[in-house]
Amino acid sequence: MTGPGPALTSGPLAGVKVIDLSAVVSGPMCAGLLADQGADVIKVETPQGDLTRVIGPAKGDITSLFASLNRGKRSIVLDLKQAEAQAVLRGLLEQADVLIENFRPGALARLGFGFDAVAALNPRLVYLSISGYGPSGPYAGQRVYDTVIQAVAGVADAHPHPETGEPLLQRTLVCDKVTALTAAQAVTAALYERDRAAERGGSGRGQLVQLAMLDATVAFLWPEAFYNHGFLDQPPAPVPEYGATLRLWRASDGWFSLVTPQDGEFAAMCRAFDCTELIVDPRFVSIPVRRLHQDALRAMLEPVVAAQGVDHWLRRLAEEGAPAGRVNTKAGLSDDPQVRHNRLLVDTEHPGLGRLRSPRMAARFGVESVEGAASEQPLPCAPHQGEHSRAVLRELGRNEAQIEALLASRAVR
Repeated sequence: MTGPGPALTSGPLAGVKVIDLSAVVSGPMCAGLLADQGADVIKVETPQGDLTRVIGPAKGDITSLFASLNRGKRSIVLDLKQAEAQAVLRGLLEQADVLIENFRPGALARLGFGFDAVAALNPRLVYLSISGYGPSGPYAGQRVYDTVIQAVAGVADAHPHPETGEPLLQRTLVCDKVTALTAAQAVTAALYERDRAAERGGSGRGQLVQLAMLDATVAFLWPEAFYNHGFLDQPPAPVPEYGATLRLWRASDGWFSLVTPQDGEFAAMCRAFDCTELIVDPRFVSIPVRRLHQDALRAMLEPVVAAQGVDHWLRRLAEEGAPAGRVNTKAGLSDDPQVRHNRLLVDTEHPGLGRLRSPRMAARFGVESVEGAASEQPLPCAPHQGEHSRAVLRELGRNEAQIEALLASRAVR
């Protein structure tokens, strides 16, 4: 266990300054990924604070959810209804490389911070605008959260109840998070284009990047969840929906996942279960016919699997080369030997919070090994609301008298 580290000053995005005007999950997670990779991220919060400061287990104004999404950022509180706060934001944007916002379409423009106005302040700035449905259309401007997009994008229909067919919501913020991943990639691509153009003697201008949660989620789902809806002219006969026949396997002491789409993997499973006669059974000799007889196959194998424990089957399946993995509980994930080997979860001692466990950045850059010293580095803290307001104002050139006046006016907090 280690004490908290400072915000990262190295990494592929070191030197990039990001103004994070977003809230809740999609925008903050995007900005958090950039911070993990070395960007200097300043989180601009309203006086009410980010909603995730009050969702889930909390210590003071920091919840576990907020800490995961906002580590390594600095926080300043601006009341953008006041002219003095707007002047501070303009100063931040003049120095920034990236602005991230997920206001409802048009809201920032009404405050004077639409793309055209910000580009006039800082032509090099990449302006990322995240919305639920996009800037126009019949749903534009409607309030959304993750579960609303799960419904509209087809996530709920793609994951129905296995017995009733009732559409089900995923118990994770899949739409918010896939939007965040898409957004982070889009921002880095826009920065790359800007800097490459400048190197070639071009303008080096930034650009507006617009991303709808609906679009990101449908693109994420499409390859396999919609594969029966791709061919439009003389479409082939539909096949079973991807995953429709997939189930977890119940051993005598727990559950595991086993997937055998290839003939060789199916044969490996049969050897592991000591049911080699199934390899040549006409009902199971190829992928297409196995799909048609999955229920019969499971009925034959479930009693076999239930007779032994998870460890026994994982050992046998690994020996034969069949892909399988234990179902870890959330409480038990940290004890998984591969999770421990990867040093994936880091326990950091935070002042006022005690020990906080969170995953390190998933991507490893350069020659860092799993056992390398960088894996032992403490993770930075998420900020308290307005924790860095004074420091940020000083960086903008405000003297102490000006800072006190801004704080007294409540334009900055």
